[in-house]
Amino acid sequence: MNSNKALIGILLAGTVGIIVFLFVHLSKDGKHVDVGAKTASAECATGAKNCLPDVTFTDVQGHAYTSKELAGKVVVVNFWATWCHPCEKEIPDLSRAYDKYKSQGVVFLGVMADQPTPDEQTLLNFQSDHEMTYPVVRINPELLSAFDDPPQLPTTFIFDRQGHKIDVDNNKRFFHLGAISESRLSAVLDQLVAKT
Repeated sequence: MNSNKALIGILLAGTVGIIVFLFVHLSKDGKHVDVGAKTASAECATGAKNCLPDVTFTDVQGHAYTSKELAGKVVVVNFWATWCHPCEKEIPDLSRAYDKYKSQGVVFLGVMADQPTPDEQTLLNFQSDHEMTYPVVRINPELLSAFDDPPQLPTTFIFDRQGHKIDVDNNKRFFHLGAISESRLSAVLDQLVAKT
């Protein structure tokens, strides 16, 4: 009977030793192992609700931002117009945020909803007058439909690196209505750029 207890003790000690060995040698840095369930960060399925629409954004310079090019990036899509006073107010804030985050895998796209759209020189003057540094995309029926015809201007949508639409205001609306400040935008983008 004592030999059985001794054998059980040896087996338990051996099992604990193996577990400790595995934790130490299988950890990333040899110092710790992350325990618990990993959070899933699956890519959005094409055409899924609350995902970055599978459309091409072509800016006024002729650069096409395709779904493939935007994959793995944080994407900010802002609907605006030159005649919209709240839009004018937020443009410098968006430009400062764009300048701060563009090197961190964040893409800003300003979708201009003017109908008819201004000619190239008028738009260049507007961009210069309002310190607008991020790309401008002229609206088209495909973009309007893909974003469910935003109810007012400005409206801002933010998508994480997996293409999921972010609820900016914690109200299950998944977009921000009205002018957004640089500080509000930075609070969201700081969290998103930190995630890989």
